[in-house]
Amino acid sequence: MLRYSLIFLVVAIIAGILGFGGIAGAATGIAKILFFVFVVIFVISLITGRKV
Repeated sequence: MLRYSLIFLVVAIIAGILGFGGIAGAATGIAKILFFVFVVIFVISLITGRKV
């Protein structure tokens, strides 16, 4: 999931450089959501001691 977050972040950066504002904003939003979901799952797995 962290991989997808990084992919959407790269897409957002490239789209921002090329001037596609709407696409860059959407990709940035998706990257943020995926990153926070990854962090929550990581913390839960640390607390429970299980691998996800």
